[in-house]
Amino acid sequence: MKKKTLYVLFLVITLVLSACGSNASDENKKDNEEPFTIGVIPVQTVGEMETAMDKLQSILTKELNREVSVEVYPDYNGVVEAMNYNKIDMAYFGPLTYVVAHDKSGAKAIITQLIDGEPFYHSYIITHKDSPLNSIEDLVANSKEFDFAFGDINSTSGSLIPSIELKDRGVFESEDEHQFKSVRFTGSHDATALAVQNQLVDAGAIDSAIYNQLVESKKIDGSLFKTIWESEKLFQYPWAVHKDTDDETIQKLKSAFLAIDDEEILAAFGASGFTEATDADYESIRQAAIKQGIINE
Repeated sequence: MKKKTLYVLFLVITLVLSACGSNASDENKKDNEEPFTIGVIPVQTVGEMETAMDKLQSILTKELNREVSVEVYPDYNGVVEAMNYNKIDMAYFGPLTYVVAHDKSGAKAIITQLIDGEPFYHSYIITHKDSPLNSIEDLVANSKEFDFAFGDINSTSGSLIPSIELKDRGVFESEDEHQFKSVRFTGSHDATALAVQNQLVDAGAIDSAIYNQLVESKKIDGSLFKTIWESEKLFQYPWAVHKDTDDETIQKLKSAFLAIDDEEILAAFGASGFTEATDADYESIRQAAIKQGIINE
C-alpha cells in the first residue's frame, strides 16, 4: 500500500511539473511570437526607402529567428516618442534624435553606418550653381535677400548643427526670428536638395552622405549645386535598442548589421557598411543639444 501511495504521489508531482513546464514553454513561445519592432527616421521620402526596409526586415527576421517589423516614420520626433512609450524595440535615429531618446528613455546606441569606411559625415549648406553665393560669409552678409531651407527640425545635419552656426553668426534664432528673406523646414534631406535644385530656395542645409547618395543615384543633378559651407565631422546616425533589450538579442543584431552588404539597403542610408557604436560617440551632439536647450545638462 505504501509503495502504491508513493507511486501515485510521484505521478501527481510529475504531472504538475510537466504542466508548469508546458505553461512556461507556451509563455516563452508567445513572447517570441511578438514582432521585434524597429522605427526608422525618414532620411529620404518614405516611398524611396520601402524596398530597402523590406529587405532589412527579412535579414533581421532570419537572424533573430523571430518576426521583425520595420516601419519608416513620417517625422523624426515620432520615432523618439515611439521609443519613449515602449512602442518599438529598436530605432534608426539621427544623432540629435538619439541623444534626445537616450535622455528620455535610456535608448542605447549599438550600431552605426560607415561612409567610405569611416563612421563620420558633415552638415553641408548647398546652393544652386547659378546663385551669387559662394561662401557662408556671402550668405550671412546678404541674408535678407535669400530664402533658406532646413530639413526636419529634429535633424542633426539638416537643422541642429547649421542652426548653431547661423545663430553664432547672428542671422538665425528660430523659424520666426531670423535675418533671412524666409526660412522653411522641408521635412527631409531629399526635399531640401530638390528645393535648391529647382531654385525654390536659395540655400539649404543637408546631410553630406545623403547629398552624395542623391547625386550618385541621379535623383538630383550634382552639376547644379555648390557647397558653400561644411561642418566639422559628425558621428554617423545610430541604430539604438530599447534599454531593456537583452544582451543575446543585441549581439544577434550587431552580427546581422555587420554582415549586411546588400547595395540597396546600404544606399538607402548613403552607407558603405556598418560598424559598432556606443553612447559615448555622441557626446559632441549631446553638448550641442544642451547648448540649444533641447535637453538638460
